[in-house]
Amino acid sequence: MQLGFYFDQTRCVGCLTCAVACKDWHDLPAGKVNWMGVTCVEEGRFPNLFVAYLIRTCYHCEEPPCVSACPTQAITKREEDGIVVVDKEACLGDSACGGMCGEVCPYKAPQFHDDAGAKMEKCDLCLERWQQGKMPICVEACPMRALDAGSLEELRSKYGDCREGAGFVRISEAGPSILIKGKQNPYEV
Repeated sequence: MQLGFYFDQTRCVGCLTCAVACKDWHDLPAGKVNWMGVTCVEEGRFPNLFVAYLIRTCYHCEEPPCVSACPTQAITKREEDGIVVVDKEACLGDSACGGMCGEVCPYKAPQFHDDAGAKMEKCDLCLERWQQGKMPICVEACPMRALDAGSLEELRSKYGDCREGAGFVRISEAGPSILIKGKQNPYEV
């Protein structure tokens, strides 16, 4: 089984509630590290403007490049659910290994605080919440119901096999575990 995300780009209004809820739930300090983020995608020229939003997080890839890049095997992919997790005790930290995991990740999910010896951190799909039978906090918090999570098989049966969205580049070698109902630019020729 592979757990992953579903994101309905047509519903997202860029309110950042998912990002704030994630930062609050995981008690992440203010700063550049965000396990969940939202990017604004802007296209066109006045008067034909197009705006969409895209979630930026760890997509718990089927073949995560960060796992093989880690020199200490601090990053692993759980067999039972496909969640990519980090063992902070085994992580050497950005200053020791140069953050190779972040360099190879096409989605730049692995992140480090600016502190000396900072350990890698990223979205763990709210693993502790899954173990309690709850959805990830970002899914629960989204007021527009633009997010869902579950096994990719169940998500595909519920939403279809949608894979494209404005601003999203699917790296097939990595196999990101996300389905996206994309927002279409009405001005594209």
